[in-house]
Amino acid sequence: MLLADILFLPEEAAHDAEIEEINAEAFGPGRFARAAYRIREGGPHERALSFIAMHDGHVVASVRLTRVAAGEGLGLLLGPLAVRPSYKNQGIGKKLVRIALEAARKAGWGVVVLVGDEPYYGPLGFSRIPLGQITMPRPVDPNRLLAVELEEGALSRMCGMMVHAGASAPVVA
Repeated sequence: MLLADILFLPEEAAHDAEIEEINAEAFGPGRFARAAYRIREGGPHERALSFIAMHDGHVVASVRLTRVAAGEGLGLLLGPLAVRPSYKNQGIGKKLVRIALEAARKAGWGVVVLVGDEPYYGPLGFSRIPLGQITMPRPVDPNRLLAVELEEGALSRMCGMMVHAGASAPVVA
């Protein structure tokens, strides 16, 4: 299988069951205890900024973006990013992240944050958030709290506890 054999599409409600199956497979039941999941419990993700990878008519990977706030700043929380085990290490996850970042940029968002590994996300433009600038509702290794600015200065507006921004937040950050 080649990356060219994968179809990258915007997420639709019809994909939800397969996405949940992939996330369960990738992260197990412990995923609900993680800080990022705690934030996501606050409301829906941005379906228009979330994408899937399909092969032979089945969802094999997905990435979601969720509206978040910290202090005066608004941004997007990337994740979960999940790829079925038999499709890993083929560039599918990284391509999904690039697609989501470009969609966020075009929609006018200024910053995307995540909890993840810098060696994986660093080449995609993510770097560590300054220690103590943003906190999460559950403990997180500060070395794994990463961000990419899509608009210069957008990260500096995010300070304090990160929460789901909810439907009342502006469409564009």
